[in-house]
Amino acid sequence: MSHLQRTQGTESPIVQRIDAEHFAHYRPGLIDLLLDAVGQGASVGFLANLERSEAYAYFDEVLSALEKQRALLWVAVEAGQVVGSVQLALCQKANGLNRAEVQKLLVLHQARRRGLGQRLMQALEQAAGQYRRGLLYLDTEAGSAAELFYQRLDYQRAGELPNYACDPSGQYKPTALYYKTLGLPA
Repeated sequence: MSHLQRTQGTESPIVQRIDAEHFAHYRPGLIDLLLDAVGQGASVGFLANLERSEAYAYFDEVLSALEKQRALLWVAVEAGQVVGSVQLALCQKANGLNRAEVQKLLVLHQARRRGLGQRLMQALEQAAGQYRRGLLYLDTEAGSAAELFYQRLDYQRAGELPNYACDPSGQYKPTALYYKTLGLPA
């Protein structure tokens, strides 16, 4: 699949799916995006002392998942800069081929409140349908603004787990679990 597969429309920034072959071009921007998110307090699996080398190693894992077709990745690019991204982890278990996990929806803090998160999620959901993944799920910090965002996109809150993960400052926080069914035939 081409790294230039774009979503509908010509508005800026451009949302495109990135394949393993073209990943290296976007890696520096993805690392900057992750460092920005963690620096802004996003609870996305890393602590505030996140080093560039640790982010690089994380993206080695992402590249491996892309190569093995276990995950899909989208970026939003504006003026040559990665300003957003999201991942979809495709369940590989024989009894779960209908589901996928939404991971690491990130938008550069200067680019927020412009609809990028929604556009990235629309691209992800469209591809999930093409891959026959009719159940999407995710977790996000309970009580965060992200909860309202996912609710506006028709994700349903399934529950909450206490002390699930540390925020970047190292304080354990609860996580909220969300899902969305895409209405695909079983």
